[in-house]
Amino acid sequence: MGFELPKEEATMRCVICKQGEIRPGTATVMLERNGMTLVVKSVPARVCENCGEEYVDEDVTARLLREAEDAARSGVQVDIREYVAA
Repeated sequence: MGFELPKEEATMRCVICKQGEIRPGTATVMLERNGMTLVVKSVPARVCENCGEEYVDEDVTARLLREAEDAARSGVQVDIREYVAA
């Protein structure tokens, strides 16, 4: 399953640097909670071509937060994962 931006968002400007255009890409996300650290690589994101600021969509963020909560409940202290599309 690919990651596609709607056409109207294809020319979105970065809200941080105000210079770069936002393009489809990936990010590495680190979440910490109650002494647990979860790192997820290859997360679908929109990335500024100028400054590298990463924007992760709401659905993906919700999934990452659920995974972090599950990891914390199961007693994980540190975990590094590769993002796999549902």
